[in-house]
Amino acid sequence: MKKIIIFLISLNFFIFSPLKAYSTNPGDFVSELVNDAISKLSDVNLNKEQKYKFIEKIALENVDINALGLYTLGELRKSTEKTTILKYQKTFEKYFLKSLTSRLSDYSSSKFEVVNEDKKSSNYTIVSSKVIPSKGEPEIKIDWRIYTKNPEKPLIRDLIVEGLSLARTQKEEFASILNSNNNDINTLIEKLEEFLNN
Repeated sequence: MKKIIIFLISLNFFIFSPLKAYSTNPGDFVSELVNDAISKLSDVNLNKEQKYKFIEKIALENVDINALGLYTLGELRKSTEKTTILKYQKTFEKYFLKSLTSRLSDYSSSKFEVVNEDKKSSNYTIVSSKVIPSKGEPEIKIDWRIYTKNPEKPLIRDLIVEGLSLARTQKEEFASILNSNNNDINTLIEKLEEFLNN
């Protein structure tokens, strides 16, 4: 599960924001969301548990977790019973939220900047950004795939960190688990539950 580690570390960028409405322009949406996150993570008046709850709420509002979960499941989503898919989606959501809260302090003093946005279609815009860590480490280039089918409610669908799609990486990791277990989705669910119970 080495690839999952990269996915978990980087996914922190998906979700941070205060409880307010964000701009509907994708570039502004990403900029406001992440800069608010950095501010929130630096707030000494909030304890870790409060930050966890905050992150979970904002993730549910700003990340298309259901679409991400189905994408990472691959073609199996088309042939699996609906009740099993629902169980998988609920487990994936919990897995996703726990992953996000696992590295809260990593980016609390980083600098973030949106450098470009490229509207690919009416449904998708790629927002290019960079993160400058506070400890003198090299800057990190991140592209955000923003879903804009509803122009009033942009949603995050993927991050491409230094050219690596995190959604695709997760999909490949899940495919490896499934291929090793006769495409048994219940085994994948069990693996996710193991992560949740640790």
